[in-house]
Amino acid sequence: MKSSTAMAQPYKRLTPQQRSSKRINYFKRTWMLYLMLVLPMLFFFVFRYIPMGNIIIAFEDYSMFKGIFASPFVGFKWFAQAFQSNDFYNALRNTFVLNILDLIIGFPAPIILAILLNELAFKRYKKVSQTIAYMPHFLSWIIVSALATELLGPSTGVVNTLLISLGMQPIDFLMDKTLWVVTYLFLGVWKEIGWNTIIYLAAITGINAELYEAAEVDGAKRLRKIWHVTLPGLRPTIVVLLIMAMGRILGSEFDRPYALMNPMVLPVADLISTLVYRVGIKSFQFSYTAAIGLFQSVVSVIFLIGSNKIAKRVGDRGIW
Repeated sequence: MKSSTAMAQPYKRLTPQQRSSKRINYFKRTWMLYLMLVLPMLFFFVFRYIPMGNIIIAFEDYSMFKGIFASPFVGFKWFAQAFQSNDFYNALRNTFVLNILDLIIGFPAPIILAILLNELAFKRYKKVSQTIAYMPHFLSWIIVSALATELLGPSTGVVNTLLISLGMQPIDFLMDKTLWVVTYLFLGVWKEIGWNTIIYLAAITGINAELYEAAEVDGAKRLRKIWHVTLPGLRPTIVVLLIMAMGRILGSEFDRPYALMNPMVLPVADLISTLVYRVGIKSFQFSYTAAIGLFQSVVSVIFLIGSNKIAKRVGDRGIW
């Protein structure tokens, strides 16, 4: 009987004509998929890559009347002005602090909710609970801000009206700086926890059911199965989403802080996004705010690359 080595077929190198024929047959089978990619690629090229050329205004004394190419070049003047501004450092601090707190509090919340929903025995109740949890995602922050005002307003809010009726002092949820930060974080978790849970529930369904059966045979109870089977199965998804969240650690959405902020909490609520709007759009200092935005983007990329490298060093795949 011939050995497996002798029976193995030698690698056959394809001729150029065979390779060309193979490519043609491949594109005949998959041309519709490539056609479907044309519009997304066109969208990113037109609305993401072409506008990158306007970054040059961060190094110019930009004038709308002169245009990008005729405006005088001033180098790093606007970066120096930003680093000397107390408003910029205040917005930078607030952005970093709020995003770190959002990451600490908001990132584990959908993981915990996904595990709890997965452990529910009644499937209908599970679907209803999941639907109720992710419905707030579809509300705009303007609507959420109006709801927060109706519930937590200092004099007419439902919560404070109830406290006053009980003979207690009203609480300034939206006026006190510390309580505003707590409210800001709580509303962020409430709005997005259900939507982010969908990703983790999808990852849980991909875990091999035989692992749970083997753990049950070994005498593992529910908490042990969660710790030794569910969480390790979720680890790749958690790492990827954590890396992406680290890339947004200095980024800040505009509608959330802008809708919830008021003059009383401006020292803790003014983020880079609201500073750019207030100074750049309302005061027409486009070059100054372009420099701030470019600095924010560069730092975000550094955080993204650094967190990806750390993930790879501890044994995970990362995002590239």
